Amino acid sequence: MTELQEERAELKRMLCADMSAKPFSELFSVTFAQRGSKLVGDILFDAIEKAGYSLERDVDAIGALTAAAVPMVFALIHAAERKGIALDGFVMDFVFPATKGPSVKGKRVLLLDSWLSEKSYVQTSSLVTLRHGNELSLDFGIVNQQGAQILAIVALIGGVDADEQGTRHLQLVNPISEESTKMAFVQAFDEEELRADADHDDCCNDNCCGGHCEVKCTGDCKHDGCTEPCCEDNCCGGHCKVECTGDCAHDGCTEPCCEDNCCGGHCKSGCTGDCATDGCQD
Repeated sequence: MTELQEERAELKRMLCADMSAKPFSELFSVTFAQRGSKLVGDILFDAIEKAGYSLERDVDAIGALTAAAVPMVFALIHAAERKGIALDGFVMDFVFPATKGPSVKGKRVLLLDSWLSEKSYVQTSSLVTLRHGNELSLDFGIVNQQGAQILAIVALIGGVDADEQGTRHLQLVNPISEESTKMAFVQAFDEEELRADADHDDCCNDNCCGGHCEVKCTGDCKHDGCTEPCCEDNCCGGHCKVECTGDCAHDGCTEPCCEDNCCGGHCKSGCTGDCATDGCQD
């Protein structure tokens, strides 16, 4: 597995954990974390390059469509900087129809959001939006009116179906000119794939692998392809929070009852060796 593949797998686990049991998330627990920010920048950089846009030759600036995208813009700027590429950033003004940041006039730009799907990109109830289309179209019209060339819409998580050629597009209507534009859409992760993983407990902390399963957790560590496998014969019975060392206290066992204690492994609380304190069932 390459370093980038490892980073993608790590970021996927972080996103699954953030998304768990939520219909929508701004992903702030990931994007404002130091490690998460680095991973987001690297993975977005790779997704954009694979879509055919060279951040060195084709792109001048990255624009945040929402507040959730602001930390992602910085993540991408820093990822590009690590490769010797200079990019500017900007953000949509959420009060007036304008942008904030360096001028976008004459620049080739990508518009970025955290999570965009066919169900979620109608984002506002303002009068201008209801009359002239969704907020994404409004932002597109504003940036276009300021003289920028918009190359594509980018999202860390996307839920837009691909066409027969494997490409994705959004149909946007400029609220100023009322012209319809078929805009390219780039997504780093597929929404349905992440949802499926979250639903199958691939990112939960209470399975036998401590949240590091490659497939749905069945309780069989070997089958689940654990990258940090806590097997059933350790002191925790396979319920370690970290890689199993055999030291129950260190491993953060969720069922910390060792077989050689006075309770025979049936403690109600962490095993101290004091039967009365441990609340032994037997």
